[in-house]
Amino acid sequence: MSRYIATRAIRGANALVTEAEMMLNKAIVEKGPDTPVSFPNTAYYLPLIYGMTGQEIETIGQLQPVLSHARDLLHPVPSQNHWTPYLGETLDSGMATLLAAEAIEAIRFVYDLQPEPLPGFHLAGGTAFTNPDNGANGDGHLNGPIDDIQLRAWGIKLVDGRMPGFAAIVGCAKSNEVAVQIVRELQRRNILTFLSGNVNGRSIIHQLQEEGVELGYDTYTVPFGTDTISAIYALGFATRSALTFGGLKAGQARDILLYNRERVFAFVLALGEVDDLKYAAAAGAINFGFPVIADTVIPEILPTGVTSYEHVVSMPFAEIDGQDDLERAERLVQKCIEVRGVKVQVADVPVPVPYGSAFEGEVVRKTDMRVEFGGKYSRAYEYLYMAPLDDVVDGKIEIIGPDFADIDEKGHMDMGIVVKVAGRKMQEDFEPVLERQIHYFINGASGIQHIGQRDIAWIRISQAAAEKGFNLEHFGKILHARFHADFGAIVDKVQVAIITEPEPLEEWLGKAREAYDFRNRRLADLTDDAVEEFYSCTLCQSFAPNHVCVVSPERLGLCGAYNWLDCKASYSINPTGPNQPIKLGRPIDLEKGYWEGTNEYAAVGSHGVVEEVAMYSIMENPMTACGCFECIVMLIPEANGVMVVSREDTSMTPAGMTFSTLAGMAGGGMQTPGVMGVGKYYLISPKFISADGGFKRIVWMSSYLKESMHDEMQAVAEREGDPDLIERIADERNVTDVDDLLAWLEEHNHPALIMDPIF
Repeated sequence: MSRYIATRAIRGANALVTEAEMMLNKAIVEKGPDTPVSFPNTAYYLPLIYGMTGQEIETIGQLQPVLSHARDLLHPVPSQNHWTPYLGETLDSGMATLLAAEAIEAIRFVYDLQPEPLPGFHLAGGTAFTNPDNGANGDGHLNGPIDDIQLRAWGIKLVDGRMPGFAAIVGCAKSNEVAVQIVRELQRRNILTFLSGNVNGRSIIHQLQEEGVELGYDTYTVPFGTDTISAIYALGFATRSALTFGGLKAGQARDILLYNRERVFAFVLALGEVDDLKYAAAAGAINFGFPVIADTVIPEILPTGVTSYEHVVSMPFAEIDGQDDLERAERLVQKCIEVRGVKVQVADVPVPVPYGSAFEGEVVRKTDMRVEFGGKYSRAYEYLYMAPLDDVVDGKIEIIGPDFADIDEKGHMDMGIVVKVAGRKMQEDFEPVLERQIHYFINGASGIQHIGQRDIAWIRISQAAAEKGFNLEHFGKILHARFHADFGAIVDKVQVAIITEPEPLEEWLGKAREAYDFRNRRLADLTDDAVEEFYSCTLCQSFAPNHVCVVSPERLGLCGAYNWLDCKASYSINPTGPNQPIKLGRPIDLEKGYWEGTNEYAAVGSHGVVEEVAMYSIMENPMTACGCFECIVMLIPEANGVMVVSREDTSMTPAGMTFSTLAGMAGGGMQTPGVMGVGKYYLISPKFISADGGFKRIVWMSSYLKESMHDEMQAVAEREGDPDLIERIADERNVTDVDDLLAWLEEHNHPALIMDPIF
């Protein structure tokens, strides 16, 4: 163990705890000990403090015992003459640093100093998000702590490997160009990146802002703050990952730290000079099993078991092999990935712009747009179909009609994307599964925006992408490369036509709409009763080890991302993968949804934690959840019904809890009667809690669901024989507590009031 590192880290920890104590004393005098304190939109109070100590901090005064505990963790600065250092002393000081840092940030919220203001800053998908087309780039704020809703929105990408881990970057790069290259290399590998800290007042956040790099949730690059302690938000995110997906409880500090070491692949990249505070914060990160890589000369700490490999690695930027600084930046990122053991898959897509899942959420604003297809002023569609092997020329990309070179800037034109695939294992049922991937594949290109699907697609190409040479042919190159990379087990050949010529455009649109209609009818006829097997989905077990998900034709996965056909295709692609067929066997109770096969799978898949699963009930042995669910369904006993809360809804519910608080009851692989995480399209299934009364049991629902699924919900109301049913269901705009809910239900004659008791 390096005496130098221990000295710097312990000294930095002592200084920060002292600073936190002074701030707290000042806040108690000026604001009062009962002043509320919290981070926004999280059910986990101050997440790191909550996870490590179990303390539910709600007021300023409650921070006093936290800082007393932090003080107890501190050790004296090592003596220069007689010193017997222990890694434990440094790690204790690191944990004290984290507790103090979170306390300081909480106090800053009381003084409205968080999220940190940054003049001229625009944040995509975060606190300062503005309309994509209004051209506004006014003063905004950095992100501050990640909210629970976004944590769960990223959940499915974390568990299925599309987001293999996260990087916490602290400091300032050698140059703006190096800063951009580091971030692009991380985005290309789909690694979530958190930004904080500075060197002599200059932060990597400033560097990226100056270069016009879009930051925010949507681009996997999230700016926390320009000082070092803002990095605490990254470790709060890691703590909540263990609580949300791992089913761990607050106060289980050792288990939370071990969970992160084994399951959350993260690392810290320290850019520029490392001061005492950065050493102290780095010691805190090492507690989580997250190694620290520095681009300056510092002592190294070799493996001891706390992290998987090295604890601290020095990789002086000027000494990295490479022809120029950009290549050195790339190799620096490669070293970070190597040290943490992050498993990364990068598809080789031959396009002139950066490519990766991190760009999927990019927004191309009208002011930055070169051309658009679809939307308000033109038409765009996409259609994929299978053909015999001899009818497909692999890699052939046809452009039928003019490219956009002659279209005025910010103009629009019609376009159709027609993909023809062939494969010995390809099936007609897989067509809509593959077609749905077009959205994700095209969105992976930086500077390209894709919204919608089928004949309501809306695509934009940015001016920057066009200037780099992106054209219509590159749509075909993306699809050819990605279908082979992701679906090579069932797809042997891929041929793409990009159509802009009016006559063939119209002809293929007609063919596409016939296929859409046929698929809709075929899927409507695909019921649980018509198949002999369901499918398991164990993707989320990478984060929630005892969670089991059973997917049937009439009940999609709770994340909303995998339906029965998706799982069937996944099994064909990878027979040993996360989606395995479950032979139903002898039915036990068809009304509640019990079969011998599903019960046997539940016991085995949950490692004995769950013995039975009722597919169609919320009251008896409901399915478990990890934390990636789109909605939460919860019993409201006074109303003889259930409420449905959308992940997008941050308002209070009649249960007296927000979505974030409810999620703690529904996630983590726990089986809790009366509480269930679901995919939103399960709500419109005839099998939705059919054993408990079905859709008519819904007495309260987030307005977001009512509006975003209006047509589907109305169709269900008519199927239930009550066309006005949606209007009888309350939402947060008119009801936020049980008493008001009961009054609403009485006034609107909701059918749940006269149904049989739900339990």
